[in-house]
Amino acid sequence: MVSINPFPGMNPYLEQRWGDVHAAMITYARDMLQDALPDDLRARMQERVFIESAGEPQRTISPDVHVYEWRPGATPSVRGSDGATTLVEPLVIHVADAEVTQSYLELIDVRSGGHVVTVIELLSPSNKAKGPGRNLYLQKQLETVNARANMVEIDLLRGGEPATLTPPSIVPRSSQSPYHVSVFRGKRPWHREYYAAHLRDPLPTIRIPLRPTDPDVQLNLQELLDLCHRRGRYDDIDYQQPLDPPFGPEDTNWIHDIIREKKLV
Repeated sequence: MVSINPFPGMNPYLEQRWGDVHAAMITYARDMLQDALPDDLRARMQERVFIESAGEPQRTISPDVHVYEWRPGATPSVRGSDGATTLVEPLVIHVADAEVTQSYLELIDVRSGGHVVTVIELLSPSNKAKGPGRNLYLQKQLETVNARANMVEIDLLRGGEPATLTPPSIVPRSSQSPYHVSVFRGKRPWHREYYAAHLRDPLPTIRIPLRPTDPDVQLNLQELLDLCHRRGRYDDIDYQQPLDPPFGPEDTNWIHDIIREKKLV
């Protein structure tokens, strides 16, 4: 069954499938950009890997694997109030740390030996929550800025702490939106380009900067998201599940109207 995005722009319920959505969007973005790039530039998928402890309390770990094991015959004796001895079987919990992989794109100059021209990031929940994922992300930001490479950050997640190079504090309130794209150009380090992305509007087509001598290439984010939706077969999304964080009353009513209109519940 083909799964068509029921919303004109971002589908906020895709956060239920973000691991799959993230991987698909990075792959499809690479494919869309490849043919548009100059002959000596290539789009390459890269990965960073980190270990996330299942004991960290700030958010749910994915995957979250606990193996429970009984240990018969190795239990202490506990004397009850009546003087009788009661055996207590302990529950031994093996907590496995989770290896997390984050994918992103680099546009590289093949004739220079692989010089990175532009980094393209699609933010994940771990980028916006305290922990090793955010630390590594901020480190990558700093390295990119110091190298005067370009950086494009696509944030389609409403939850968590701001993480892009264009924080809400420098964006006029009238231009702020629940989703956004931040563009840093290495040749103009004191400027930021901000693409607002509102719930009820299609996602923007953005300009991807390359080398100073190259024209920008375009990436249609709505086309990218809709392609991901079709091929991902997200017809199993639970549209009765409450959104976290919630929208305001007007947007919530608008969302529910679409869900009823499209007969998604």
